[in-house]
Amino acid sequence: MRLTKPTLFTNIPVTCEDRDLPGDLFSRLMKEDPSTIKGAEALMLGEMLTLPQNFGNIFLGETFSSYISVHNDSSQVVKDILVKADLQTSSQRLNLSASNDAVTELKPESCIDDVIHHEVKEIGTHMYVFFSDMESMWNDTLFPIYLVCAVSYTTQAGEKLYFRKFFKFQVLKPLDVKTKFYNAESDLSSVTDEVFLEAQIQNITTSSIFMEKVSLEPSMMYNVAELNTVEDEGTSTFGKMSYLQPMDTRHYLYCLKPKPEFAEKAGIIKGVTVIGKLDIVWKTNLGEKGRLQTSQLQRMAPGYGDVRLSLEMIPDTVNLEEPFDITCKITNCSERTMDLVLEMCNTCSIHWCGVSGRQLGKVRPSASLALPLKLLSSVQGLQSISGLRLTDTFLKRTYEYDDIAQVCVVCPYMSRES
Repeated sequence: MRLTKPTLFTNIPVTCEDRDLPGDLFSRLMKEDPSTIKGAEALMLGEMLTLPQNFGNIFLGETFSSYISVHNDSSQVVKDILVKADLQTSSQRLNLSASNDAVTELKPESCIDDVIHHEVKEIGTHMYVFFSDMESMWNDTLFPIYLVCAVSYTTQAGEKLYFRKFFKFQVLKPLDVKTKFYNAESDLSSVTDEVFLEAQIQNITTSSIFMEKVSLEPSMMYNVAELNTVEDEGTSTFGKMSYLQPMDTRHYLYCLKPKPEFAEKAGIIKGVTVIGKLDIVWKTNLGEKGRLQTSQLQRMAPGYGDVRLSLEMIPDTVNLEEPFDITCKITNCSERTMDLVLEMCNTCSIHWCGVSGRQLGKVRPSASLALPLKLLSSVQGLQSISGLRLTDTFLKRTYEYDDIAQVCVVCPYMSRES
């Protein structure tokens, strides 16, 4: 028998107008009904609790509790009673029995009681089966998942007997979780990348869910900061109520920063890295708690090649045909020393002011150098800065950088009337 919490009693109120034939009969009957709420008799939910009338739903992450009772219906004493409960899935076999020791004897009209608990971690059809021949059952491929309760005993005549029963239920998915990564830089003077994780959590059940906790457990490579509270007030961005209605979605945001000891040369974590996992705790109905943990979230770190070009300073708005300054930062991300030469190629709207083909000197591995540059725009509007070329004279290899940034170009001589 499944152990579940009771539910609120529900009734269907029957009312009518006072001028109708029943008059106030229905109203008086509802007031006399002990299951209704006093002063709100027409409300469908009552103030009493009722035992579950059916198995109900099981959601992934909830704990399934079951009461097992083995009763001796005969008039004889049986001996060596062994009750075992195992759960067999496609990937593992779990022992759920509270005790694996055999009971010496069981008198008539006596019983052996046990309560088992299991946190459901797999979606699909689960089959709870009562078996005695354990080894032969595992070779049966009729059902994908079993909870096996093997009951064996010995009669007074020395005959060994067993019996079996089975029970099936469907495990449903309560939440739909989607994640998305955004790459950013903590500041223009730093090459340590920040990672923003957006988690979209949707309630796909037919009832409301109380979101008790949604947190990100980072891996050992990152520190995490939650961005789901209002800074000045310290309250949740979702308000005081933490209920998630059916089919509603919430967006949670987290900022992860690499720890200095795990950042590689130039402060960049390369390749595929493990970010961490989401830990979600919720409650349904009368407080049934469920918990979901996602698998380890992985992110492909952005690749910068051998040489990384980043911006330290750039104005938001510049005047048409007036020079403006920017500052770039060049970082050697390779494991060898480079001798760099800078070339500047003009575009139809952006023109570089300075000498192209000048030597920048040698840059050691993981070293950086600041590069101040001057530009001029001949076209109004939002213009893209492109046309930088870096050539390593040692390997004769050229690195091209286009669409480095965008700047808004305005005309200061334009009159207000125009």
